[in-house]
Formats: sequence, structure tokens, C-alpha cells
Amino acid sequence: MTDHSGPEVLERVAIDVAQRAADHVRRRRPELFGPGPGHDPHRVRADADNPDEDAAPVSTKSTPTDPVTLADTETEQLIRSELRSRRPGDEILGEEAGGTVDVPSGVRWVVDPIDGTVNFMYGIPAYAVSVAAQIDGRSVAGAVVDVARAVTYSAALGAGAWVDAGDGRIRLSCNPIGRLDLALVATGFSYDAGRRATQGAIIAELLPQVRDIRRVGAAALDLCMVASGAVDAHFEHGLSPWDWAAGGLIAAEAGAQVYTPPPDSRSGDGHPTIAVAPGIADEFLRLLDGLGARTMMPSA
Repeated sequence: MTDHSGPEVLERVAIDVAQRAADHVRRRRPELFGPGPGHDPHRVRADADNPDEDAAPVSTKSTPTDPVTLADTETEQLIRSELRSRRPGDEILGEEAGGTVDVPSGVRWVVDPIDGTVNFMYGIPAYAVSVAAQIDGRSVAGAVVDVARAVTYSAALGAGAWVDAGDGRIRLSCNPIGRLDLALVATGFSYDAGRRATQGAIIAELLPQVRDIRRVGAAALDLCMVASGAVDAHFEHGLSPWDWAAGGLIAAEAGAQVYTPPPDSRSGDGHPTIAVAPGIADEFLRLLDGLGARTMMPSA
């Protein structure tokens, strides 16, 4: 008998739903913002089906610099509809429409319709759809689609991590790096000004001790980049479950040492998320400890 809650079954659902959502995001961007960069990202075009409508403003969430677009809300609605049709008994937690903080005992889908919304607005090709399945708060399957490149990362617990750029799946593995001073480290910054200042101070101390820093602007992609070897480590404070649920599993299944916040946490709690290639993990964690970068950093 097929286990309909088995990780590999859930992975296939995550891949299919995430790719359908990514197709929608890819189509909607030029409809909302026009082709390519160089537009005004602070206002979206009228709906393509209703060209006489006034352009709707991009709304904001936690701060004026934390945006949400029509595509975010549309895509989450699409994801929820797709999941309900396939998995009607499962819970869903999403960035835009929310869900309970409490962790259910069964399967919970944790979704981010567009991770990297600012990049999406400005036409920077680094934004993703993230869909993960958790059981009892633990990620067991997930998919992250790099929308602009049409690349799908995925994993099932115990079955490895994979990437598919359209030519079939390739197994992922972290870089075999052994020197921290040669490590390329990804990070991200909060929308909260106080936390951002603390993060900047940590980066100033970290930068001379590693190869370089990358700030891509989409945590799900950062975690997949650890899995693929595009970077050697990622750390960031204040991620919510939809930011790390899929990408964290993908990094772990590719061999990274991964530390994620509690499944009932939210951004304001300020827990660190860390993923690091195994060859430098101990040294990197000691460095973060010395910088005070493994402690919680609550927003004001």
C-alpha cells in the first residue's frame, strides 16, 4: 500500500505545486511591472484583463520597506487551491494568508509564494517559490523553484537533494571546502532597522575572516545555494518558517549542517538560521559564537 504521507510522495506534490506557482509568477511579472528592469517598482500596472482599472499600489507589511505585490497574494491563493485539491486534510501555513502558529500533529504545508519580493519588483532575477511539507513540525519534503532561471531544487527526508534545470534531476552536494578563510558566505538583513544595524556590525567583523559575502535577497535560494555549492554557508536572523522550511531541508539533504528556528517561531523572534558545508562547519560555528551571531536577535 502506498504511504500517501511518505516523504517522496510529498516531494512530488511539492515539486508540481511549486512549478505551477512559478509559472504564474513568471507570467505575471511583465503584466504587472512591464518587461525587464527600469520601471517604477512602487506601482503596478492595471490588471491585464481590466486595462481601464487604475494601477494598484504595492502594499507593505511589517515596515514600509517590506512589500507585498498582487502576484504574492495571487500565487499563494493558487498554491492553496492546488494543495487543497491534492491534500484536502492537510494544514497550510503561508506568508501572505497566514495560518495558525501552533504546529499540527499531521502534515502541514509551509509556503512562500514569492521569496525575494523586492528582487521581483525591481526586476532582479533572484526570487523563488518555496513549498514544504512538515510532519509534527519537521520538514520532510520540499521544493524551491528559482523562477527567473526555471530551476527546481527539491528534497525528501532521507532521499537526498536534487536540482532539475529541465534536463533531468542531478543530485546535490555541498562544496568539499576545508578552509574558512576561503568560504563564500551568504546572508540577509531584516526589515527592522534596529536588527539591521546589529546584523551590519556582525558582517563587518565577519568579512575579513572569509572569502567574501553574498546578499542575494531570497533566503530560500541562499539555502539551495549551500546545497549546490554556489556558496559555502548561509546565516540569517529572523526568518519565518516559510523562508527556511524547504530550503533548509534541501541543504541538509545535500550534506550541510543546518540549524533552523523552532517550527512555531516567526521573524520577530529573531532566531538564527544557519546552513554550512560540513568541512568548515565547526570553525564557522565557533566564529559565529565569537561574534555573538548564534543568539536570538528579536525585533524591537
